[in-house]
Amino acid sequence: FNRGRHSRAGTQLMADQQQQQQTTEAAGVLDGQAKKEKLERRKEDRAADKEAKLKKFLEKKRKQAEDAARKKEKGATAGAAPAEKKGKKAPKPKEDDTAPVFVPGEKKELQSTMASTYNPAHVEAGWYEWWSKTGFFKPEVNPDGEKFVMVIPPPNVTGSLHLGHALTNSIQDTIIRWHRMNGRSALWVPGVDHAGIATQVVVEKKLMREQHKTRHELGREAFVSEVWKWKEQYGSNIKNQLRRLGSSLDWSREVFTMDEKLSHAVTEAFVRLYEEGLIYRENRLVNWCCALKTAVSDIEVNYEPIDNPTQFHVPGHGDKTFTFGELTKFAYKVENSDEEIVVATTRLETMLGDTAVAVHPNDPRYTHLHGKRLVHPFCKRTIPIICDPILVDMTFGTGAVKVTPAHDPNDYDCGLRNKLEMINIFNDDGSCNEQCGKYKGMMRFDARIVMLADMKEMDLYRGTEPNKMRIGFCSRSDDVIEPKLKPQWWVNCKDMADSAVQVVKSGELKVMPEEAKATWYRWLENIRDWCISRQLWWGHRIPAYLVAIKGRPAPDATKNDDWVVARSQEEALEKASKKYGVPKEDINLEQDPDVLDTWFSSGLFPFSVFGWPDQTADLDKYYPTSLLETGQDILFFWVARMVMMGMKLTGKLPFREVFLHAMVRDAQGRKMSKSLGNVVDPIDVIEGITLKNLHTKLENSNLNPSEVSKARDGQTSNFPDGIPDCGTDAMRFAFCAYTSQGRDINLDINRVVGYRNFCNKLWNATRFALSHLGGFKPSDKAVKPAAAASIMDRWVLSRLSAAVEQANAGMRSYDFAAATTALYSFWLYDLCDVYLESIKPVLCNKAASLAEAQAATRETLYTCYDVGLRLLHPFMPFVTEELWQRLPRRKDDPTSIMIAHYPICDEVLGSWHDNALEEAVAQVMEVVKLVRTLNAPYSKEIHASKRQPAVTIHCTDAKIAALLTQYASLVSLLSYCPQVSVCDAVEPMQGCAVGILNTNCTVFSDLKGIVDPQVEMQKLEKKADELRSEIANCQRKISDPLFETRTPPEVQKSLLARAVTLESELQTTLQTLAAFKH
Repeated sequence: FNRGRHSRAGTQLMADQQQQQQTTEAAGVLDGQAKKEKLERRKEDRAADKEAKLKKFLEKKRKQAEDAARKKEKGATAGAAPAEKKGKKAPKPKEDDTAPVFVPGEKKELQSTMASTYNPAHVEAGWYEWWSKTGFFKPEVNPDGEKFVMVIPPPNVTGSLHLGHALTNSIQDTIIRWHRMNGRSALWVPGVDHAGIATQVVVEKKLMREQHKTRHELGREAFVSEVWKWKEQYGSNIKNQLRRLGSSLDWSREVFTMDEKLSHAVTEAFVRLYEEGLIYRENRLVNWCCALKTAVSDIEVNYEPIDNPTQFHVPGHGDKTFTFGELTKFAYKVENSDEEIVVATTRLETMLGDTAVAVHPNDPRYTHLHGKRLVHPFCKRTIPIICDPILVDMTFGTGAVKVTPAHDPNDYDCGLRNKLEMINIFNDDGSCNEQCGKYKGMMRFDARIVMLADMKEMDLYRGTEPNKMRIGFCSRSDDVIEPKLKPQWWVNCKDMADSAVQVVKSGELKVMPEEAKATWYRWLENIRDWCISRQLWWGHRIPAYLVAIKGRPAPDATKNDDWVVARSQEEALEKASKKYGVPKEDINLEQDPDVLDTWFSSGLFPFSVFGWPDQTADLDKYYPTSLLETGQDILFFWVARMVMMGMKLTGKLPFREVFLHAMVRDAQGRKMSKSLGNVVDPIDVIEGITLKNLHTKLENSNLNPSEVSKARDGQTSNFPDGIPDCGTDAMRFAFCAYTSQGRDINLDINRVVGYRNFCNKLWNATRFALSHLGGFKPSDKAVKPAAAASIMDRWVLSRLSAAVEQANAGMRSYDFAAATTALYSFWLYDLCDVYLESIKPVLCNKAASLAEAQAATRETLYTCYDVGLRLLHPFMPFVTEELWQRLPRRKDDPTSIMIAHYPICDEVLGSWHDNALEEAVAQVMEVVKLVRTLNAPYSKEIHASKRQPAVTIHCTDAKIAALLTQYASLVSLLSYCPQVSVCDAVEPMQGCAVGILNTNCTVFSDLKGIVDPQVEMQKLEKKADELRSEIANCQRKISDPLFETRTPPEVQKSLLARAVTLESELQTTLQTLAAFKH
């Protein structure tokens, strides 16, 4: 094309020159005035032409700048037709720059020729909208198939998906696509969680920022209305991200946990559990967040270990910092005595709520004080000395323990055992209440400082020492969690937990990986009652009503008996009238202002999404579901509760299997944390992002300035060049390839980049195949290899059959790493590296005698791509659809690869497997790899010499020699050697690089005339010396007497393996050196 264009341009140039010469000659016969006028006109024409060209040039530059800007905005060109220039027809753009042309929701029109390189943004554009609009995500696409159902772990409505979500959805979509392609009626239900605390915090901050109002100033109804507005404005963000990930969810069944349908299920569940006596109200200890003024669940508490005294800022205390990680000792004086008991605490302020000091009943130091009382130094009361062998370890410290039942879980249990008074000393905001004497009104940690000074003044202080401890912080506010007595609604989980344990032990419910069962049993066998009250306004309001009766004492909100639970206020009034035997007009109801823990509605999710408690068609058809796939971190908080509530409320397990994937960590194995700068938005991996823009995202986050600085350093270290655009397919494949049961995933972005290169390999390999499949019509179905099929045709079909078997085995066992390894190896190594190279001589030969062989090879080539792309589709949905659509089609093929049949080892594919052939080619490939290895150090010299070295294989085994002779042409082709000889001689050959394949085979690559022997011998001698030095160093470490006892096993193993490798390299080097010397 270029030569032709240049030729035409040259012809035009000659014509222009001839015309110019004729014009000049004609001008010579004109008179002077005419000539002058003509010259003036020509000058004006040239000026106008120059101006027009300049305008055209500037317009071209402007459009180039616009195109460049659009390219930087990833995805901005998706779905848009290329801009057209007005006037003169624009030259045809390069294929690589051609954006796809499609109407959203309609099938994408593919260009007649493929772009020369893979562009993930172009490839991924358009397919998802078409899939969704066509109904491929619905279970009805396979109406008669066996049911396979999953529900999505509903992400929080508050924000965007992170890499943990991307991992979850990559795995789940891979699973659902595999089942759908296997002909099952596959349903994956989408949904979003209302995220009570997280959402309320976000909207409260927004209110303060925009309206300078608190929620209390706005009022409950108006505030909830604001939250709904916020949800409608920002709630679609997650949905758009899920679409970008390729998640084939049935959007017609999308739910939100605050929808009317799910809210109805929440109310019904609460009422039923209350009526069975499983939900009750009681004053008990909770995790209290003083900053948010609400109880929080255990999963919303982040515990930070402290090894040494450490300073922390605490919300509500201004800019001050407080020391944690210290044990403060002080004395209680024995009443009417000069004796004292010294106790120690990490939370000095809680001594205002002490109601006893406990000692061990067998501790002789305190036997004479049993039953005595101690004088509280700050409160006008005395407290008893009690005996408690459970709480007290008499070998630790002084053997005496202060007891604060209202503010410590262990002390609370002690208080119950010993019937101690429980004194709450803090208000909901963390300030000291009326029980605290002169400290009333102080914030809890301010009171700590003042109390310490007072103790020193009263001579009660006995010292401070460092103390290792864990501090619980609220994940939403970073406030220090305060254990606090509060009247709340609780669920008695004991019987439900016992049932959940039994179904796993019996095998009725399968939990994977196997080691997760131990965690399941430990949690459920030691389960405590579940606090389900939250002091929030956003969420499912508790359907409980405090009953006040005219003419009777005011009700006690802490008592269960003063409440009624009902599905509506009308029903509550009816129940109250019946319960208390009074007319309705004498009753005043006040609904509990609290809302339910978000995990309560999440626990109903597998059946509430289908309309429970109503007996809907979907509930009957799709419940119970098939599989629950999620992260290991919420095994108890979500999975166990779904099992307990599902069995209790529906009488059925909500799913048959649970698969728990590992947690995503960074390349160094660290937990993902915004402050470390290692948190990555999956969209940034898909589209790419510069380091500068990563920094900008940090600056717009809610991190404080010191955390931003630390995170910037982390980003600079982790992503010095930013993140390249990898595309969805590469990211999904990387997640699945990383996934291994029970192991955390240390995600290295460079590995994702590697899989983007794999996509490019698929792209270019398909371009090659299509260039040889023009006019090809595949047979109606897969068949056995034709009689004319070559050895390599049969070999690649055997490898394809093995890949089919391995991929299906991996999918059935949720071993995604095994499945992706099998597919990656087939495409990259078997198909691209070996088979495509081996068939080029056949396909490029025009000899008529090869027609049958070419036909067989084209059929094999098509089969590899058709089957191979279908195998890959669940992992890489976009690129496989794009490439599959370009293949020649069978008449009965479906319109999309996502509803094509997933390959299985049936009678035909199974017959392709040939172990003997695979073993033979494997031996040949060992020779090829060795030849490539031998020649690699001399690649520059070989290139400069413009000739490839010949290869001689010395083989003493007749059988292997015969095999290598049979495949000599393949060795020659794949190792780029002009000649391959096999002989049984054993003498070294001069001027050759030498490699030992095994005890029977030695390979010589003839480098005579290509490299300078003297230079190479110097290099080899130097390398041999370096290897000897390294071997000596390894041996010195291994021979150390302390090697086996003090060296970690993994280091021992690595060092021993290194020693073997070095020895092998030395032997090869010496053999090559000997060959050059000869």
